[in-house]
Amino acid sequence: MSFDYLPETTIEIKQRKDMFKMNSDTHFLGKFIDVKENETVLDIGCNNGALLLYASLFHPKELVGVDYFQEAIDLAQENFIHNKVEATLYCSKIQDFQHVAFDVIVCNPPFFKVDENSNVNESEYLRIARHEEMLTLAELFDQVKRLLKEDGRFYLVHRSMRLTEIVEEALRHGFKIKRMKQVFDDNKEYSTSSLFEIVKGKNNQILIEKPRYLSR
Repeated sequence: MSFDYLPETTIEIKQRKDMFKMNSDTHFLGKFIDVKENETVLDIGCNNGALLLYASLFHPKELVGVDYFQEAIDLAQENFIHNKVEATLYCSKIQDFQHVAFDVIVCNPPFFKVDENSNVNESEYLRIARHEEMLTLAELFDQVKRLLKEDGRFYLVHRSMRLTEIVEEALRHGFKIKRMKQVFDDNKEYSTSSLFEIVKGKNNQILIEKPRYLSR
């Protein structure tokens, strides 16, 4: 395995071909998050550690990653050691994970429901990263509500076509979308992904930032 660079950084990262690899969603979410120096950060489904490495640029108090696969944890740990970044990693389902509440939670979750876009030839790593077998959108919001401080922030990237469902789940769990940015692919007519900053409280005004564009 050779090293790649996190886009718009000098951070080097190793990736495995059989596991979920960093993509434009990782990059755009990594540049969208905002972390203060004294804050604690949790990445749900940390995989190779890319989002936590982006968060490390803010020099937070603590970085924590949780992933279902030990192989992902091992790869993330290798990336943190290589970049001289301290992080605490746990191999666990997020539903079983116990910890004091965090200031910031980040997540690039599975986008597809189990019965759509299924590919039986995918590796287990890729299938669970892409499909909601282990973590549905509703379950994700359950766990964020449990693990986020009252004044904390949740940063999420998801498919734009599921925007209505995301808003409904946010409201149902007592959250509001504070800030949003859409991603457009020059080769597609509609927005492909959306970035969200979500906080606890009633839904009042949403700040919609200038979009980002993915050129090929």
